[in-house]
Amino acid sequence: MEILNYVIDLVAVLLLALGIKGLSKVRSARSANQLAAVAMALAVIGLLISYLGTPSFDGQAWIWIIIGTTVGGVLGAITAQRVPMTSMPETVALFNGCGGMSSLLVALAAALFPGTLDDGTLVAVVSIVISVFVGSITFTGSIVAMAKLQGWLSTPPWMQSKIRHLVNIALAVVCLVAAIKLITSDGSSQAALWLLVIASGLLGIGVTLPIGGADMPVVISLLNSYSGVAAAAAGFVVGSQLLIVAGAMVGAAGLILTQVMCNGMNRSLVSVLFGGALGAGSSGGGGGEYTNITSCSVEECALTLEAAERVVIVPGYGLAVAQAQHTLREVTRSLEAAGIQVDYAIHPVAGRMPGHMNVLLAEADVPYEQLKEMDIINPDFPATDVVLVLGANDVVNPQAKNDPDSPLYGMPVLDVQQARTVFVVKRGMSAGYSGIKNDLFELANTSMVFGDAKKVLGDLLGELKELGVGKK
Repeated sequence: MEILNYVIDLVAVLLLALGIKGLSKVRSARSANQLAAVAMALAVIGLLISYLGTPSFDGQAWIWIIIGTTVGGVLGAITAQRVPMTSMPETVALFNGCGGMSSLLVALAAALFPGTLDDGTLVAVVSIVISVFVGSITFTGSIVAMAKLQGWLSTPPWMQSKIRHLVNIALAVVCLVAAIKLITSDGSSQAALWLLVIASGLLGIGVTLPIGGADMPVVISLLNSYSGVAAAAAGFVVGSQLLIVAGAMVGAAGLILTQVMCNGMNRSLVSVLFGGALGAGSSGGGGGEYTNITSCSVEECALTLEAAERVVIVPGYGLAVAQAQHTLREVTRSLEAAGIQVDYAIHPVAGRMPGHMNVLLAEADVPYEQLKEMDIINPDFPATDVVLVLGANDVVNPQAKNDPDSPLYGMPVLDVQQARTVFVVKRGMSAGYSGIKNDLFELANTSMVFGDAKKVLGDLLGELKELGVGKK
């Protein structure tokens, strides 16, 4: 039985590693996710096999396991089917929180019910402390992130001041004191345990609540890393090598993704966590009203597209809000049928979560080969006839390269202004997350097409059909 359990754990670890590796590419992401799900199923089976015949594993335990598995499976299936793409960031944040809460509950079980899990050693006690601390921060931070993305919470004014740093430092000190007390008491001090749970939970709220929407992709990936660290610590608590390895891989992958997101925004992790919202309180650069805007009709846009040889689409969060990805796909199919080359320029922080635009376009069956990352597509803009910007703002703002006083300065952006013609589909002239104007909108080769992205694309499709674009 023990050998079988080791074999199952080894296979699960290998499948999980292959799954995480496959997530790095759009083409293999879907199958990689399924592979990782199989790995997790094997992990559960292996865990059940390892506890068969032990004194702590009885019929009542089986009932609770069956109930928990059924409820979790049903909720997961419903979520996968019903959550719209615009709510996916909130869903990911919620899943991160569930991971943190799971690790927290495992650590609490080990601390409150001695003898039920591997305990008594210094490693076990330290693991409990880490799992409680990180798990609690992950849970509360993820719930706050979800609530802010959903619009249920807003940042209180005092949380943008330096007072919040003093509060968070005080909470961190309380966590440290409680952790030391818990370790020196060999995990027997329940007062220290609950103090650590409460203080770390409040710390998760205090760190996440001031963070603005522009930085939320970084926060989500960081919380994902936290959930992996908490799971690895819980693995030490229960003596599960599989959980340790899986948690470590998730934690490392989350940290790497967090660094990628920070690089994509030209912001350090410290500035994201402790500097407040991007652009908040900035007074230099990027201000003023628009004075030289050129707008055009859908008909003019269609005529320009008809004469183009190469078109690049720049998707943004506005496209997701309008749920216009399927209409966009119909438009690009017409262009492709007319022999026009179509590509999609993907900025690493477009949308509200890592890979948001990739998933959105994959939902509309956009070929993977047409999704081009920023570093690959930027050199091609000078040879592009038309760029169609849909709901993107800060990621196409030239200020990031030519205005040292702009809060965006130094952030890598898509060089769409180098194309022959740029059409920006936008409901109005509202600013992006940075709160500054976009110089792209006033350039001579840029025209604004005002309206909801789905309606504009629908009208554009109709105009292209009337022009005979794509008809054989």
